[in-house]
Amino acid sequence: MFNTVALDAHERRRDLAMLKSIGMTPRQVVTMMVTAMAALGVLGGLAGIGLGVLAHRQVMLLAASASQIDMPESLLRTWNAPLLALLALAGLVIAVAGAYLPARLVAELTIAEALHSE
Repeated sequence: MFNTVALDAHERRRDLAMLKSIGMTPRQVVTMMVTAMAALGVLGGLAGIGLGVLAHRQVMLLAASASQIDMPESLLRTWNAPLLALLALAGLVIAVAGAYLPARLVAELTIAEALHSE
């Protein structure tokens, strides 16, 4: 996540400088970038959780089939709603934590520094 936001911040330096030139504060820059990465983190977390649960079920069934054993249903129902919600929240926290430092560094740039790096 840190790498994604660092690349995003670098690519958007000119746009952010323009926004700062018309009055956007550093706090607003940080908020904008962290919010964008938080949305990406939530989407990635939800997709990862869904694919992970599906993959777990398929791998367990495949392993049971290869071992020629009967898989109890209880081994397939290891995920519960609070745990999945906690995993989704973890994706959000990781995204926000990874986005804060690069966003803060870009927000502290002066307009001239941001435009000069082009």
